Amino acid sequence: MSLFGHPTLLRVPAWYSDRVQDEIVLPLPPEEYDIKPGEGINGRWVVTSSSGAVVYNGIGPVEVVRSPAPF
Repeated sequence: MSLFGHPTLLRVPAWYSDRVQDEIVLPLPPEEYDIKPGEGINGRWVVTSSSGAVVYNGIGPVEVVRSPAPF
């Protein structure tokens, strides 16, 4: 979790809706993640941490953001 209780969130498409995103809390600050967009209609998006660990490999689009609210 980031400083001051505003965690980093990985926002991914929800399987049940085209308008809703699921949010997954990540341990590092947003700038420590790299997003590689999928290619083509069925391309998978990949999110890796600065250590090279894959934290997400799936449908997109995705984004890594700092939560606007602490929790």
